[in-house]
Amino acid sequence: MKVTANPASQQQPSFFTNLRHKLPRDTGIFIVMVGIALIFEMAGWYVRDQSFLMNTNRLILILLQVAIIGIIAVGVTQVIITTGIDLSSGSVIALTAVVAASLAQTSDSLSPMFPSLVNMPAAIPIGAGIGVGLLCGLVNGVLITRTGIPPFIATLGMMVSARGLAQYYTQGNPISFLSDSFTSIGQGAMPVIIFLVVAFLFHIALKHTRYGKYVYAIGGNMTSAKVSGINVNKYLIIVYTIAGALSGLAGVVLAARVSSGQSSMGMAYELDAIAAAVIGGSSLMGGVGRITGTLIGAVILGLIKSGFTFIGVDAYIQDIIKGIIIVAAVSIDMHRNRKKR
Repeated sequence: MKVTANPASQQQPSFFTNLRHKLPRDTGIFIVMVGIALIFEMAGWYVRDQSFLMNTNRLILILLQVAIIGIIAVGVTQVIITTGIDLSSGSVIALTAVVAASLAQTSDSLSPMFPSLVNMPAAIPIGAGIGVGLLCGLVNGVLITRTGIPPFIATLGMMVSARGLAQYYTQGNPISFLSDSFTSIGQGAMPVIIFLVVAFLFHIALKHTRYGKYVYAIGGNMTSAKVSGINVNKYLIIVYTIAGALSGLAGVVLAARVSSGQSSMGMAYELDAIAAAVIGGSSLMGGVGRITGTLIGAVILGLIKSGFTFIGVDAYIQDIIKGIIIVAAVSIDMHRNRKKR
């Protein structure tokens, strides 16, 4: 006798399950961000008897810190979605910053790097900086796709080389006396505006264009993507080139913000960018990641750094805690992927 299940007896989705599916995907990480902000607010009143959030200068500083890391993280997110990694972005920032600064010097400089190229229009150093970053990303992409070198090794080599080039280019000396037209892109709210525009453009690109569909397909299953006719190597090169160009843009904005170009710029920025992407929900297994999540992840890192400084936590302890947070985020991602499988 055949027994059929009674539909009424089947387990129905709970209210909370339905609610979770209706809420935006990044609601969870947004709640975490709000929770962290409130924790530092309470700690501020307890430790220093003052507000953490109700301080305009502090919030502006957090946004400015987030902007530079966020610009890099937008590119890194796309790399991670394809199951790749980019360790070179911090060093590329240094290289692009010194190149842009060397072309943005004024005639007031005591020892300009290029005496015949002073007082240049701002578009030239900006374009040169972004172009150098784009070239570095292109080299990464070509190495990975044409030689089969793992992304970790290829970008590690670029990380060392770009930093070395920046040091050789400047001979260890800072480059200063930059034009006002160039430094204007790093002043006030401009870095934040640039970050938000970049984030918006690539959010649209990933969500609503063929480029985004192919990037997710490559990260989801590279073999299937090849079988379905996607030119995987072409799109990987594009992804790494975009990541390099965004690192170049971040380097230009950073040089403009501090009115100087130095080979020591961007130290460990690549780790913060990767952390922002992973905390924001990007999976190191590939195929999963959103720009909105990365944006929130970058804000979380900014809150943590500023909050710990506010309540007087030692800088070395901050690095330890940041490392624990990164490991925890990756562990959660690994656990989530095991459950899916």
